[in-house]
Amino acid sequence: MVATAAWCSRTCAGEHYDLALNVGLCGSFDHAVSPGSVVHVTADRFAELGAEDGEKFLSIHQLQLLKEDEFPFEGGMLVNAVPPALEPLRALRQVSGITVNTVHGNERTIADVRARFRPDVESMEGAAFMYSCLVAGVPFAQIRAVSNVVERRNRGGWKIDEATDALGVVAVRLLESA
Repeated sequence: MVATAAWCSRTCAGEHYDLALNVGLCGSFDHAVSPGSVVHVTADRFAELGAEDGEKFLSIHQLQLLKEDEFPFEGGMLVNAVPPALEPLRALRQVSGITVNTVHGNERTIADVRARFRPDVESMEGAAFMYSCLVAGVPFAQIRAVSNVVERRNRGGWKIDEATDALGVVAVRLLESA
């Protein structure tokens, strides 16, 4: 996520853009968002940005290092309140996500993150992309194809080929409609 934030910020500062798209894979916490499906992440957060206090996790907002509604955050989240008016984008299910440095694969931490944030999906760079676009004032969309269910590592359940194929179809439709 650090590289994503740095490169997106550098790119957005160099020129004016009418649209930025972040297209990639994710894992799903919600079994209704099955592997192979494509979603539009309209809200995201940095799940690991904070501190441990014994067994409890304190977010950067709970630590009062940032206010929950301090720009570009809204209620502790990065929100795409005005997504681009593209028909293929409107056809996608809108979900909320978390961005992590370490993807989840432990039952205890999966249960913990579900209880704390109630995410639909997780990625390793989505919130960094959204943060950069919000700061730069660039219209954007984060599009993800679900490659797996978030669970203990189960490579047999991954559907990377199906997810990338579906993502490619949606990406082409988005670009043709832009």
